[in-house]
Amino acid sequence: MAGLKYMSGFGNDLSSEDPRCPGSLPEGQNNPQVCPYGLYAEQLSGSAFTCPRPANKRSWFYRILPSVKHKPFTAVPCGNLTENWNEVEPDPNQMRWLPFTIPKSTEKKVDFVAGLHTVCGAGDAKSRNGIGIHMFTCNTSMGDRCFNNSDGDFLIVPQQGEILITTEFGKIMVEPNEICVIQQGMRFSVDVFGETRGYILEVYGAHYELPDLGPIGANGLANPRDFLCPVAWYEDREVATGYTVINKYQGKLFACKQDFSPFNVVAWHGNYTPYKYNLQNFMVINAVAFDHADPSIFTVLTAKSTRPGVAIADFVIFPPRWGVADNTFRPPYYHRNCMSEFMGLIKGHYEAKEEGFQPGGGSLHSMMTPHGPDAGCFEKNSSSELRPERVAEGTMAFMFESSFSMAVTKWGLETCQRLDKSYYHCWESLRSHFNPNWKPSKQ
Repeated sequence: MAGLKYMSGFGNDLSSEDPRCPGSLPEGQNNPQVCPYGLYAEQLSGSAFTCPRPANKRSWFYRILPSVKHKPFTAVPCGNLTENWNEVEPDPNQMRWLPFTIPKSTEKKVDFVAGLHTVCGAGDAKSRNGIGIHMFTCNTSMGDRCFNNSDGDFLIVPQQGEILITTEFGKIMVEPNEICVIQQGMRFSVDVFGETRGYILEVYGAHYELPDLGPIGANGLANPRDFLCPVAWYEDREVATGYTVINKYQGKLFACKQDFSPFNVVAWHGNYTPYKYNLQNFMVINAVAFDHADPSIFTVLTAKSTRPGVAIADFVIFPPRWGVADNTFRPPYYHRNCMSEFMGLIKGHYEAKEEGFQPGGGSLHSMMTPHGPDAGCFEKNSSSELRPERVAEGTMAFMFESSFSMAVTKWGLETCQRLDKSYYHCWESLRSHFNPNWKPSKQ
């Protein structure tokens, strides 16, 4: 949507008021006896009141009616959205999915919430510790429906089709190669403009942060100034037929009705906001002498656990960059990991597997499950001339990495019918190059 405005900065304390109502932000206090324009003051807390200041998250809304004015919530069908990690038996095999099917609008109208499908996850929303990985495939806008996640934060990665997200803070347009984070408790509605698909990384009990840079210094990777937050926008709209608020709570869906739009926030201030980020702005760090650096150098956002250096989830990208390492096998190395790795592809061809791994699909390499380049990639890159070259040009692959041992849902294994059961064949033609008579070359 042309003309949308944003404020920049990650985790900043921001303030915004709709220009139609100048002076709608109270001056010098949060909840005056009477708010400007006769608005209601409402706080949204994203952390405990007593969290240390660097981790304390909250925002104040000044709205036409408070969100408490609604009919009771009642349970509604969850579809393929689940937190049941015991539907099927565990499976440690390497898994790859073909592009997930988008429903045709001529056959069935499916909006963002109806199009949520859980692929895998672990942990528990009740104990506030865990993650869920979902696909969204939809073809129609939400209309007079909005969504509210009481369990955790959504990191949304559109793959096909742009999405217009209306939030209580304002509007955000998110295109493929951008991401958006909607934090716990924030109400939002998604408009689409055709057949749309994307990925979601949900975390319970933690918020996404920028990774620490350590010896990299003060600048690099995803820079705070490149994160964008919406500006205040409101609608004063009655909905006689009822506006539906859908609430994800303890892994289940509930719905209630109210007779007005929830996007009635005239002004707000605080540091607990939705935000978006363009992956093209990522400042890539890479090895410039020898060896393949660990993929943690490509971390955009992290949701930290209570163990230092161990994440509930990391969002990692593999962007276009230069490969210049000498005497090095440049693609990703063969690996067994104490973390779980789910990969997706927004566009292009992933360097370690140029065939089979397609945009809109995915792969899961579970905890300690071996993975790495396919046979063709190994043979090609073991003998190619090492000259400076562009890597992943026109491509954007990403990884959701987690310290949880994730379980795949019945939908992911069976119902979606997109699991590529021939995936293991890509390593079948790897052959031994062992030579017991090898001698180092004379210098």
